[in-house]
Amino acid sequence: MFNKLTMALLAAWAGLSIALPAAFAEEFTGTVVGVSDGDTITVLSDGVPRKIRLSGIDCPEKAQAFGQQAKQFTAERSFSKQVKVIASGHDRYRRTIGEVILPDGQNLNDLLLANGFAWWYQRYSHDEQRHELEDNARRHKLGLWHDAQLDTTCYYRKLH
Repeated sequence: MFNKLTMALLAAWAGLSIALPAAFAEEFTGTVVGVSDGDTITVLSDGVPRKIRLSGIDCPEKAQAFGQQAKQFTAERSFSKQVKVIASGHDRYRRTIGEVILPDGQNLNDLLLANGFAWWYQRYSHDEQRHELEDNARRHKLGLWHDAQLDTTCYYRKLH
């Protein structure tokens, strides 16, 4: 059986960018030193800044409706805090894709969904719990689901 280091070396040797299976997920801790938008943060771990793209969700961009609110929500809960990142791979921009666990044990990815500041990114996540979090936020008109005039279906359909 290959260990994480062997898998990473083989992937690097082959020039591949792969997402490691959950059994090979990397975990690390660090301090959040930047918030680019609702679903992208920078974590300083062992003196190295790492850009993290929260997995399984998609927040509105800063210029879109509720984009600034999503960024603020993320910043209020994570900025300057020690977090745990459970990394599952990298995206095409070389950002680490992962789950972010806050100091109180809550999952930031799930909090964004539950409060209506993100869509469930079904294309990359088949986690039905996340579907339920999104549906609950929509039913209760939380966050981006609050404004009946806001046409979120154009964003929503791109993701499903």
